[in-house]
Amino acid sequence: MIHDIFMPALSSTMTEGKIVSWVKSPGDKVEKGETVVVVESDKADMDVESFYEGYLAVVLVDAGQEAPVGAPIALLAETEAEIETAKQQATSQSRPAAPESVPAAVAPEPAIATVTTASVDTTSTDTGSRNGGRIVASPRARKLAKTLKVKLSTIQGSGPHGRIVAADVEAAAGKVPTPTVAKPLAISDDSDFVMVSPPTLSPTNTPGEVKAMSTLQKAVVRNMVASLTVPEFRVGYTITTDALDQLYQQIKSKGVTMTAMLAKAIAVTLQKHPIVNASYVQDGIHYASRINIAIAVAIGNGGLITPVLKNADQMDLYSLSRTWKDLVNRARSKKLQPDEYNSGTFTISNLGMYGVDQFDAILPPGQGAIIAIGASRPQVVATEEGLMGVKRQMQVNLTCDHRIISGAEAAAFLQDLAQLLETNPQSLTL
Repeated sequence: MIHDIFMPALSSTMTEGKIVSWVKSPGDKVEKGETVVVVESDKADMDVESFYEGYLAVVLVDAGQEAPVGAPIALLAETEAEIETAKQQATSQSRPAAPESVPAAVAPEPAIATVTTASVDTTSTDTGSRNGGRIVASPRARKLAKTLKVKLSTIQGSGPHGRIVAADVEAAAGKVPTPTVAKPLAISDDSDFVMVSPPTLSPTNTPGEVKAMSTLQKAVVRNMVASLTVPEFRVGYTITTDALDQLYQQIKSKGVTMTAMLAKAIAVTLQKHPIVNASYVQDGIHYASRINIAIAVAIGNGGLITPVLKNADQMDLYSLSRTWKDLVNRARSKKLQPDEYNSGTFTISNLGMYGVDQFDAILPPGQGAIIAIGASRPQVVATEEGLMGVKRQMQVNLTCDHRIISGAEAAAFLQDLAQLLETNPQSLTL
């Protein structure tokens, strides 16, 4: 019997996927549950496994090509004798091309299922898991184990979900792998609202060239176009950050980041204003059961992703800081699970890292509000005593869905947020 392997739907918004690499080659034996191909979804690379045992007979969509969700990307033959039959069948199937616009489609039950996120590193797909006692290792790790004559059964994997990666094999063989130095998170000394080091925004292009968008960029386009249908309004507020800055200087040595402090402050304020954490649904208002703070991160070449700090109101600052650093590192290597970037109920966007004083953010689909944070700068202000003084201030602008949030509700939220940051930031450490 010959099975179609379909392009899987790796997220609820995915309409097409791109083949990053084929783990198996035509003619290779495929075990049930074994990784066959790595597919790029909207914002992550995902390993997919076979539901069947057999032989990869024909690849219909090569690495680097795209296909709509539900389209066949390969044929799997149950026996070697059926490989030729599959090849003949493939000649009657048109190879799916990457369309300019792919309508949303309901995919048939795929012959492959998503398992874990895969690394964007082109030299390795070191991700996976141990499942039901079966040894799971990356293709590179398996190849390396054969070369170094190391038994995989004797190795404890350090990859996601315990999967054996190449570094584990090298360590077991007594070799010291070349360390991979992660790009550090840059926190500015004079403006601690920098969340990550500014990415390279302009890739090398040829003048006059029309360059195809990546899957991630197409997803951003779809979201931005969808936002045009929402009646938005914006409210601005100036927040004095002297007390917040002072607290940060006291606790940053303990690993606390300014990002975590802002996320925590916003999450605590949202507890008092559930309407700002809500979203519009067909003729109704959906009040979220959790406060999940999404934070916009540029990942280079026009890419944008929003890692989510789940239940941010219930986590302490130290846990939030550790979680945020982990999310950013995995976002940059495209290792986030879909629910780690699409489950936000409220979004923070920060351009203060570029010295931007103020800006307006576009409302993400499925959310009721997003806050834009500008740089914190020393400002000459009049004190309550009628004297002149210098205070650090930042401008924040809240973009809201006017179908559910009124101007008064938005203003009340910003007023409470400012009061928390200006008069009682110490409460964030409790």
